[in-house]
Amino acid sequence: MDTIASEFDSRTLLGLAKIMRLAFNGDNLEQLTTQLLSRIQGDPSDAAALLDLSVVLQLNGQTQLALELQEEALKQQQFFRLHSNPALASIRLLAIMGPGEVMANTPIEFLVEDSDIALELLYLGEGIPSQSQIPEHDVAFVAVCESDRNQPLLQQLGAIMQHWPYPFINSPANIARLSRNAVSSELSRSAGLVASNAHRLTRAEVSELAIVGNRFPLIARPVDSHAGRGLAKLDNPSDLVSYLNTQLEAEFFIAPFIDYRSPDGWFRKYRVVVIDGQPFTSHMAISQKWMVHYLNADMLQNEMNRAEEAHFMQTFDTGFAVKHRAALQEIDRLVGLAYYSMDCAETQDGRLLVFEIDSGAVVHSMDPVDIFPYKAPQMERVFAAFRQMLEGRIDRSKSGVSFQLAMAEKRKLEAYAT
Repeated sequence: MDTIASEFDSRTLLGLAKIMRLAFNGDNLEQLTTQLLSRIQGDPSDAAALLDLSVVLQLNGQTQLALELQEEALKQQQFFRLHSNPALASIRLLAIMGPGEVMANTPIEFLVEDSDIALELLYLGEGIPSQSQIPEHDVAFVAVCESDRNQPLLQQLGAIMQHWPYPFINSPANIARLSRNAVSSELSRSAGLVASNAHRLTRAEVSELAIVGNRFPLIARPVDSHAGRGLAKLDNPSDLVSYLNTQLEAEFFIAPFIDYRSPDGWFRKYRVVVIDGQPFTSHMAISQKWMVHYLNADMLQNEMNRAEEAHFMQTFDTGFAVKHRAALQEIDRLVGLAYYSMDCAETQDGRLLVFEIDSGAVVHSMDPVDIFPYKAPQMERVFAAFRQMLEGRIDRSKSGVSFQLAMAEKRKLEAYAT
């Protein structure tokens, strides 16, 4: 913590990646919380400390208080620099962010850690004072992810980005199309792959499914939920009734359960990152449970599973990516984004099974090197491809030039605050 603490002297952000890395390594964040509170008590206008504390509180499950602190921070300041050495920066990257929980935006910080990329964040959205000038940068990245809450912001960003004076990555309109039901509907018409056929239903509509017994088993999750929150397999009408008694949300995604167990009886789920059309593997999780997440899969304790993941990463380009090349190319054509990720598996007949496509997955290199020595080289490939994508978008003729928003675009930004 001493090295981290020394970075608090500046008003720049510590940021999501460094805070999450502390938590991932077992830090309870108490010392960090104390330091941030001390900064805020000394200077209530320290927006960077407020925003960092908001992240800490979210990771500790205090979401409501976290969002209140975030709101206060963004009232004071909309533009933040992450702690870095500008003199060493070769690329100035501006991430366009929206307010909300951690999953509301692409966790882009993990992709540029300890690199020559200087990352800055510009927050736009409802209730946030407007920006009259675009911060100077080489390339922008639309980090706002698809959600019900973000749909209005994505729509307005779609108009604004048409006049953006710098190169940018990821179309807001295409991000807005990544809802679970929209993705499954689009992909279901493609040969060579299987998409979980998700339907968005109200509570009343879900309740009606209990009457029809031949539709089970089903997978249910609340709309806009992530990381397995509220996700359940419903084997019969009784399960559905019990589920609705514990989940109080108004709307849900309901999909048929697809048994994707491998011949050995284990479930395997893959995270694939696509950068400028090229797929990379981020991780492979192996579990005896159908609800596979890397953190709850049998990876840390099971040496054989890690050996299989290592082999999967080493052979991905000549194995998985070749086997599913046509499906991956069709997905890339339909998604239309330069950067996104998908959680997927293989059906029992060998086709690509897509669970989710979004731009907000955590793609990181936090796993301990002594246990996962094969992961760091693979993630370096991912990070290098991300940097190459940025470099390829930069118009060096505009470097060092300051642009102001056209008045029409300025009025659109001001509309967020009303």
